[in-house]
Amino acid sequence: MLPAWLRPTAGENRVPVALAILAAAGLQLVLSRRFALIHQPWLLPSLEMALLVTLTVLNPVRLTRYTRAGKYLSLLLVALISLDNGFSAALLDFKLIHGTAGDQASALLASAAAIYLTNVIAFGIWYWELDRGGPFARAAAATPYPDFLFPQMTQPHLASEHWEPRFGDYLYVSFTNATAFSPTDTMPLTRWAKGLMAAQSAIALSTTALVIARAVNILK
Repeated sequence: MLPAWLRPTAGENRVPVALAILAAAGLQLVLSRRFALIHQPWLLPSLEMALLVTLTVLNPVRLTRYTRAGKYLSLLLVALISLDNGFSAALLDFKLIHGTAGDQASALLASAAAIYLTNVIAFGIWYWELDRGGPFARAAAATPYPDFLFPQMTQPHLASEHWEPRFGDYLYVSFTNATAFSPTDTMPLTRWAKGLMAAQSAIALSTTALVIARAVNILK
């Protein structure tokens, strides 16, 4: 029997992705307005919730109904989260370099943690949305060529024949990439996957290094 990731399977459950988006919206609300793209804290989260509700109406629980509009709305949703978080990371780095980020170590660490976690969530969704054409294409086994090579693909005897990558796997890839600043157990194969992972590592590295250095200096 072909492994599940190479044959048509049931649509993936939407709930884990929806929870991740809700978490990202919550992190945007708690982020200091000094490092935000838009100073109205409710605006972007409200738009994201509206997009999420629309996507949920199209596929309430499982991703079984593909529409081109739904695909574009999903990409727009993660693009909004990424744009807002990328701007916040760049602004935080700029203020740290120029010494205008403030002298409260706890506030800096809280803002950096919100940016870091949102970075993990956003890129996890990007990987999930784009690998092998996205969740609908993966469920239909539209292409056998993966953009991310998971260990179970090269060592099938270590996994059930029903294994296939789900959102949690992509979120784990995102977390380890943001923590180690490089791939760990899952390798990017295509140029876009390598580019996205490089961009994520750059955001995580610059923010983490500068914030920790500044916080330590303040605490001293």
